[in-house]
Amino acid sequence: MLTYSLLSDLELTALLREGDAAAYTVVYNRYFNELYIHAYSRLRDKEEAQDVIHELFASIWNKRADLVLKSSLPAYLYTAVRNRILDVIAHQQVESRYVSSLQHFLEEGYCVTDHQVRERQLAALIEKGISELPPKMREVFELSRKQAMSHKEIAEQLNLSEQTVRTQVKNALRILRLKLGLVLFLSM
Repeated sequence: MLTYSLLSDLELTALLREGDAAAYTVVYNRYFNELYIHAYSRLRDKEEAQDVIHELFASIWNKRADLVLKSSLPAYLYTAVRNRILDVIAHQQVESRYVSSLQHFLEEGYCVTDHQVRERQLAALIEKGISELPPKMREVFELSRKQAMSHKEIAEQLNLSEQTVRTQVKNALRILRLKLGLVLFLSM
């Protein structure tokens, strides 16, 4: 009967290539702890380190027929673990950047969107308030604020005195402040 634990790494690798599960088990038991300690020292996460080692050994078993060592088995295993650790770290960095950008979007993007929505709502409230003004007052106010006409120009266009235009604009602003002030106060 063959005593696997006494076999060299080279002999175990040859048996492993042939699909010998016992040889695989000996390699696993021989190197798992060392590889785990190495992975843990780099990753500082027990579960992540175990996952790296388990994935490595699963890969070795799945690709056992193509297993070719250019150096020793420990060198191959340490190199494979190092590469997997680098992959994990790279993935963590990508994940971290994604979470950071998502957090930034939530903080900044949400605020911008929220402000835009509030701005549109306020504009709609202002338009509604303007539409509820008495017709002549609304006409004077719209010429003043929307057409950017001076009080003198409005007075000439509507055949009114400048004082009447000034009073109409002042009254319109007072009415809008009262309506919008109450609405804004109730919405907060």
